[in-house]
Amino acid sequence: MAQLVVDNLSLSYQQSNAPASSFLALKDISLSIGRGEFVTVVGPSGCGKSTLLMLIAALLEPSAGSIALNGTPVRAPGSDRALVFQDFALLPWRTVLKNVEVGLELKKVPRAEREAKARRYLELVDLQGFAHHYPHQLSGGMRQRVAIARALCVEPEILLMDEPFGALDAQTRQVMGSELLRIWEDDRKTIIFVTHDLDEAIYLADRIVVMSASPGRIIREIPVHLSRPRDLNIRNTLEFLEYRQTIWNLLEREVRTAGAWNRVDPVPATT
Repeated sequence: MAQLVVDNLSLSYQQSNAPASSFLALKDISLSIGRGEFVTVVGPSGCGKSTLLMLIAALLEPSAGSIALNGTPVRAPGSDRALVFQDFALLPWRTVLKNVEVGLELKKVPRAEREAKARRYLELVDLQGFAHHYPHQLSGGMRQRVAIARALCVEPEILLMDEPFGALDAQTRQVMGSELLRIWEDDRKTIIFVTHDLDEAIYLADRIVVMSASPGRIIREIPVHLSRPRDLNIRNTLEFLEYRQTIWNLLEREVRTAGAWNRVDPVPATT
């Protein structure tokens, strides 16, 4: 039985410069995700990838269709879904430990219990020695690990990740991908991960969802049969390169349609 079911989901926006007309952002999105599955979502800029996450988090309301989690309709935000953003969104006046505790404070978890749980998740992301540091004292990769620990600390059923490594340099981004897989192997939360990086999408995923140019539709779902656990060297294998070429073949026309040259780079054909 699927843990999350998205059924014929569409979203239209009223345009502020043309109140009588609307903009169709997503069209007829249907998707089933199993418990513990790692799903990545790729597509041209502006195709609605982030919008899909916002709908699953119930921060936006669909124009049509439905979302269900464990058979229950999703109609409001809840701690069963946690979002991790690109910009970390840490509170600069709070220590690392206190940032991780935020969600538990909102749930009114007793102080001793929330501190113990926050420390456990800091250990999971290998930041136990930085509990009393402030965000400005950390590197970008470390700040993102704090954001991941904070999301995991409320023990969501699904982790929604919106280009969480997009602001990091290329080397740190690769390392963070490996770190995320290590954390996922330990915790096995269901993850839906939006990215523009095709290599990142393949490296992380059990399944890749490929979306079209606006209005966003799912044009293909690609199971990834690379063995786990994975290390970075797997990116150099022929099988990995074949996955990359397959995805690019699907995306090239969509990227041209969207005019999104700077967001998805073409790749050479494999031989």
